[in-house]
Amino acid sequence: MNIVPSLRTRRARALTASAAVLALTLTACGGGSGSSSGSEDKAKAAGITLVKPGKLTICTHLPYKPFQYKDGTKVVGFDVDLLDLVAKDLGVEQDVVNIEWSQVTSGAAFQAKKCDMGMGAMTITPERQAAISITDPYMDATQVLMTKKDSGIKSLADLKGKKLGAQADTTGKKYADANAAANGYTVIPFNDLALQENNVKSGRVDAAINDNGVLYDFVKANDDMAVVAEFHTGEQYGFGALKDGSGPKLVAKFNELLTKAKSDGKYNEIYKLWFGVEPKK
Repeated sequence: MNIVPSLRTRRARALTASAAVLALTLTACGGGSGSSSGSEDKAKAAGITLVKPGKLTICTHLPYKPFQYKDGTKVVGFDVDLLDLVAKDLGVEQDVVNIEWSQVTSGAAFQAKKCDMGMGAMTITPERQAAISITDPYMDATQVLMTKKDSGIKSLADLKGKKLGAQADTTGKKYADANAAANGYTVIPFNDLALQENNVKSGRVDAAINDNGVLYDFVKANDDMAVVAEFHTGEQYGFGALKDGSGPKLVAKFNELLTKAKSDGKYNEIYKLWFGVEPKK
């Protein structure tokens, strides 16, 4: 279910590995309302030990709109609403920890007990599957090329001698690097999505490559920008967790709830809320 161009934006998430945790914990919008003792009973019954009693703690790197971003004091987004299915099932609240993306994909955040699961439009790759437990795919995605409407750029070939912005530690960055020599552009890495997008808008770089969801979202809010090309990389997104312990059980719990949400219409409802249309069949 790829996002159509009239929608908004994706994730390829990330940031250069400066191994410090950004010590900011935020409350996700929604979440279960059970008591701490009651939620502990539900989690225990499912064989799940949470890093914080009464909380489903989620690591991500903000912002990655519309998947997760701050709206006032709350963290909201498509990924947030999907993981809230798990929080509500366990009768707990969802808390979001803003952290370096590489700490999620490497599994370091889970091993250090900083969080129970990780979100951020994370592309499922063999390397990540070797490091962490990953859920079933919850969304399909592609990489896209964004530039100013009047730039004259329509493809990677048009970037010869120019600068292409890419978000560090993402599949978009890998794709940009792999095609740089053949197309003669210079890859400029950015630590987060907002920096990447705004540097295209200001003209510091000529174009950007990232997930279709996030860049379409940016174009929707900036009429001087345009997505000019798509690269069908066959990507799918999943949520991460610890490789052992409660990680596989949380993954199994999400998979179960995702199947239910797709059958009862809840998934389509959440998707339409954030992307404006229901997913393609």
